[in-house]
Amino acid sequence: MTLYNNTFEKFDTNYFASATLSILVQSCLGGAAAMSVLANGTSVTQMIQLIIVVFISMIANTSILAQMKHKVVFNAVLISMISSVIFIIINNL
Repeated sequence: MTLYNNTFEKFDTNYFASATLSILVQSCLGGAAAMSVLANGTSVTQMIQLIIVVFISMIANTSILAQMKHKVVFNAVLISMISSVIFIIINNL
């Protein structure tokens, strides 16, 4: 839990720089996840995975643009990045 708290403190201290970097990084990671999902075809399973990836990335970007509380933004970006990495790993096995 200390890693989470330390990272959040750094995120909160430099919020505007961190939010800008978060949009850039998590959007690129979400795009890579979408690409790896679509590289395996366009079946119903792949489309469901694509919807999930896009939805989670949109929630993270929307939370930043809607100026939600910093903790909500941090958690949304963290969930988006983790889920994108999971989908990349799943689709590249």
